[in-house]
Amino acid sequence: MTHNGQHEEPLAGRIVRVGEQGAGSAITTAGARRHTAADYALSDQARARIADGVPPNTRRAYERQWAVFSTWCIEHGRVELPATGNTLAEYVETLCGADRAPASIEQAIACVRTMHRLAGHPNQPATDAARLALRAYKRARAEAGTRGQREAPPVGIDALRAMVSACDLNTRIGLRDRLLLVLGLALMGRRSEIVALNCDDVREVHDGLEVTIRTSKTDKDSRGETIAIPRGSHPLTDPVAVWRDWTAVLAEAGETSERLLRRVDRHGNLGPRLGADAVNVIVRDLAVRAAVPGAETFTAHSLRAGGATVAYAAGVPISVIAKHGRWAPASPVVLRYIRAVDRWRDNAMRGVGL
Repeated sequence: MTHNGQHEEPLAGRIVRVGEQGAGSAITTAGARRHTAADYALSDQARARIADGVPPNTRRAYERQWAVFSTWCIEHGRVELPATGNTLAEYVETLCGADRAPASIEQAIACVRTMHRLAGHPNQPATDAARLALRAYKRARAEAGTRGQREAPPVGIDALRAMVSACDLNTRIGLRDRLLLVLGLALMGRRSEIVALNCDDVREVHDGLEVTIRTSKTDKDSRGETIAIPRGSHPLTDPVAVWRDWTAVLAEAGETSERLLRRVDRHGNLGPRLGADAVNVIVRDLAVRAAVPGAETFTAHSLRAGGATVAYAAGVPISVIAKHGRWAPASPVVLRYIRAVDRWRDNAMRGVGL
């Protein structure tokens, strides 16, 4: 809803309005045909296709953020589109006063600017004042002893084996969960990538498994990439053995197409695809059952972080890790995992005789 009481379009609708500022204008070149309303029209199918070009998680998050910002502007007599830099700074102050997480406030700032860009406003609100307010808020939180954003701890090889041992491999649920754990770490997989795998996306070759990731966060054009996973040396966590055991279950049930990872009810019946949110629950539950230190903070991202961490500890070059995990080449995320290894391996106090 806007400041004058009219309803605001959701993000999906705003995406298709870029470039419509010139609707009704004419081409002035001599002899050229004039634009009509048809040149600026979009079918419902085209609008839906364009909206689908934005990752669903990003779209949902921005729509939530924009709804909150719009409501705040109405309540405080401010214009949300186009918003001024002072409006954005005052909104950030409101979020700080509500003790919102800094990461959430960063997302709010990005959302407001993105919505202006998608709506075709050339002058996006300045963020200097808003970011200075956020910086002061972060400093105050740090001085007060408030913890910053906590990252999910990485799953190491010992923790992985303990978690796999906690799976009941005499059940379909246990065999599925073992595959989820091993494949998640070996792929350095995002949970969205793991649950999107189809049966024919994984195939056994001489040296191990080839896994096709058809689309990912850093593959916006969905060109796809095939990731090689070598055979393992431990019977509990050998990716090939783990994959064979689960696909035997699928074959027995006549489910050899569509999604690789499925829901399994308490009777062992296979259901539709496993949801992304369920991956967090499974990883955390198995970490707790295996009594892994810090188990309550484990998430699906622990598998992705664990793959990068154990690879670097084994001497794998950073560039190879980034490519395998489908990170951007200069991603700061990979460097954070590496620093976690280096602060112990290359510690200034190691061997000084304390």
